[in-house]
Amino acid sequence: MKNLLLTFTCNLKSYIGNFLLYFNNYILSYIPLHTLRKCFYINFLGLEIGEGSSIFMGAWFDSRKNFRIGKNSIINQKCRLDNRGRLTIGDNVSISAEVCILTADHDLQSPLFTGRCRAVTIEDYVFVGTRAIVLPGVTLGKGCAVAAGAVVTKDVEPFTIVGGVPAKHISNRNENLNYECHYPRSFF
Repeated sequence: MKNLLLTFTCNLKSYIGNFLLYFNNYILSYIPLHTLRKCFYINFLGLEIGEGSSIFMGAWFDSRKNFRIGKNSIINQKCRLDNRGRLTIGDNVSISAEVCILTADHDLQSPLFTGRCRAVTIEDYVFVGTRAIVLPGVTLGKGCAVAAGAVVTKDVEPFTIVGGVPAKHISNRNENLNYECHYPRSFF
């Protein structure tokens, strides 16, 4: 009886967690009230969101927890934020619309197609262009920029501009960055 109760409790917690993700990804993320969504992210999904940071409508999370965004950072609309491995975003980061950040994949060489998680870290003052893809295990160094549509397969050095598939060095960025990505709007 004790094992049955334990199994039931574990399954119930799993169902509730899955329902919260479903509710967020299909319903709540399309409600145009940022304050309401932010409250849900923090209190029900366990996400860490810094002061002045915004997550626009349509953001998709793959997990509860394992997500931290610093101060004055922006995630624009319709981004996929795979936080199964761990997704850490710094201060004053601008992530454009429809960006896909992955922290989990499968080992293509594994006979069992084994799943694996590898954290993604995005340091302060990073810019990620529209529809870019960041793959598992990547660190985007301070002040770097990723061009629209780029596929980032390996770490990007600080203050470097990369683009293409796979992303390659294009240029360097000004190292004297001192801006805030703070867009205080109610409906987004």
